[in-house]
Amino acid sequence: MENQELIRHSHGGWAVTMEKVLCWIAMGVSGLMLILFLVDLIVGFPFGRTSAAVDVLGVLACGIVGYLSWDAFRDLK
Repeated sequence: MENQELIRHSHGGWAVTMEKVLCWIAMGVSGLMLILFLVDLIVGFPFGRTSAAVDVLGVLACGIVGYLSWDAFRDLK
C-alpha cells in the first residue's frame, strides 16, 4: 500500500495511474462501439444491419461497460 501511495503522489502530487488509463480506454472503446452500433441500427452502414437484435444488445452492452468504467474511474479519484 505504501508503494502505491508513493506512485500516486509522485510528480508534484499528480500522476496518471494504470487504473485510470484503463478506465479511460474502456470508456473510449465502449463509446466508439456504442456509436457504431447506433449508426448501424439507424443507417445500416458499418455492419450492414445484419440483425437489429444484435445492434440493440450491443448498444446495451456498450452502455453498461461505459457506465461501469465511469463508475470505477470516479472511485479512483
